[in-house]
Amino acid sequence: MKQSKVWFVTGASKGLGLSLVQQLLAQGYAVAATSRSKEDLKNAVGKHDQFLPLAVDINSEASIQKAIDETVVRFGQLDVVVNNAGYGLTGSLEELSDAEARKNFDINVFGTLNVIRKVMPYLRAQQSGHIFNISSIGGFIGTFPGFGIYCATKFAVEGLTEALATEIKSFGIHATVVAPGYFRTQFLSAGSLNVPEKPIEAYKEVRESQAFHQNIMDGNQLGDPDKAALAMIQIAETQNPPLHLFLGADAYDMAYNKINSIKEELEAWKSVTVSTAFEHQPVEA
Repeated sequence: MKQSKVWFVTGASKGLGLSLVQQLLAQGYAVAATSRSKEDLKNAVGKHDQFLPLAVDINSEASIQKAIDETVVRFGQLDVVVNNAGYGLTGSLEELSDAEARKNFDINVFGTLNVIRKVMPYLRAQQSGHIFNISSIGGFIGTFPGFGIYCATKFAVEGLTEALATEIKSFGIHATVVAPGYFRTQFLSAGSLNVPEKPIEAYKEVRESQAFHQNIMDGNQLGDPDKAALAMIQIAETQNPPLHLFLGADAYDMAYNKINSIKEELEAWKSVTVSTAFEHQPVEA
């Protein structure tokens, strides 16, 4: 049965983005999808009457604006936006160069902001819509050796989505930040996970973490990306969607472990935490 909502998905030629596009088209939704290469999208998805492949430079506001305009012209509206474009980066904070770190932020954070700025006028005008920003369990937990910069980009996505949700609520627009655990995509493959140009071998834990993710975890992730896509479609159809959506039993467990750890630290250091106010509060006249 044909669905009424129009979806706009970035970074859709592989991984979770591709699974999402495929599941949406199978359910009859209209989908505009972006990648750096339109041919990659066409090859991955194939021909479909309800599919609009778009070549987009996520760091170019003009390129994003053109894609959004084409989407609205083709389908007449735009309802659900998924900021999925991004890539992984491993390396200690010391060994990653300024250029390597900034490039990861440019795509994972500023690319997301570029899309938000350009899509909001349409969503505000129609007084409805839903923005999904794809983060990671690494955007909630940073204790992964060698993933400090990547986690920092995803922590930023978490924070900006929380602010976004409060800013757009009065317009009838929802925002959800998605934090997947380990899903069986190409994320950990050589084409998606960048490594430092100048590694420092002294970082034993970083090298071990990098080797684990590339050689052991890659291809053995428990998460099914098609099921993650179906979960997002389900959330988009609910009246009161969550602000935070964790995906995967591993993400669920890791999130609770951090929450409990923070609670323990808060209580252990409560006397220090609450000792910082002025002793004598001013008396009201």
